Amino acid sequence: MSFAAEKLAERLRANISRAVIGKDTLIDRVIVACLCGGHILLEDIPGTGKTTLVKALARSIGCGFRRIQFTPDLLPSDVTGINYYQQKEGAFLFKPGPVFTNILLADELNRATPRTQSSLLECMEERQVTVDGVTYPMEPFFLVAATQNPIETQGTFPLPEAQLDRFFMKLSVGYPSHADGLSILEAYTGEGPAPLETLEAVTSPEELLEARREAERVLVSPPIQEYVLQLTEATRQRRELRLGVSPRGALALMRAAQGEAAIHGRDYVLPDDVKALCPDVLAHRLICRDSSLLRQTDPARSVLDDILAETAAPSEPLER
Repeated sequence: MSFAAEKLAERLRANISRAVIGKDTLIDRVIVACLCGGHILLEDIPGTGKTTLVKALARSIGCGFRRIQFTPDLLPSDVTGINYYQQKEGAFLFKPGPVFTNILLADELNRATPRTQSSLLECMEERQVTVDGVTYPMEPFFLVAATQNPIETQGTFPLPEAQLDRFFMKLSVGYPSHADGLSILEAYTGEGPAPLETLEAVTSPEELLEARREAERVLVSPPIQEYVLQLTEATRQRRELRLGVSPRGALALMRAAQGEAAIHGRDYVLPDDVKALCPDVLAHRLICRDSSLLRQTDPARSVLDDILAETAAPSEPLER
């Protein structure tokens, strides 16, 4: 393998980190999602840089970018598009909605009604939109980055499990460290443009799709496949969980591990790749049953930590 994915990840990480300071691990997760063709759910309090991260990603790739502010009065046609009557042509014409782009920022997705939320399901899964019986294909590189605020629930509509399961990863930006906070203040001091405004493209959608094909060729040995299956099956047997991981979640974890290996220049997956990606890929697919767990800050991740500790990882050599 040529390890084009590793070089691409290095360029993207260096470029995005100019605007999103001190979050290299988070940036790597986003790059892995891009390489795996997955969508991202960013859940964090306001002001932590969720929108900045998505904008920096779009600028770094040099691709189309649209943003939708989701509100209770937003209609499905405001997302997907609408047929309108063109008097001059004497016929109905399709006006594409903002979903016809490369990267779509669905800001505060949980503020829209379930009907409008569901308008994204076909786009995210089948990469197509059907309006009045006619199907329109999406761009080959298409990513939905949705955000939601975990501390304000008034006037929101929680995402149903079917839609949560379509997000490849659920990520949190988190507060910066003290040193990173000082770097942020310094970067935004002065009369010059903000760091985000100075970003230029370091790759293209075509190059990203080529790197995606490389990531798909990363070897997942039988012991690693067995390890992934053991982890996901364990979530279906835990007393604390009402809903475990579906086969789609198991596939997502395997593909995420391939992407993690690819951005680090390996053509084979290690158990550490699976362990590193497991919480971000699986936690949002779990539903807790135990009321004592619900009082924890992130109960699903706590259960996954226990499962990872209890499940033996493969120890034999995994290289080609």
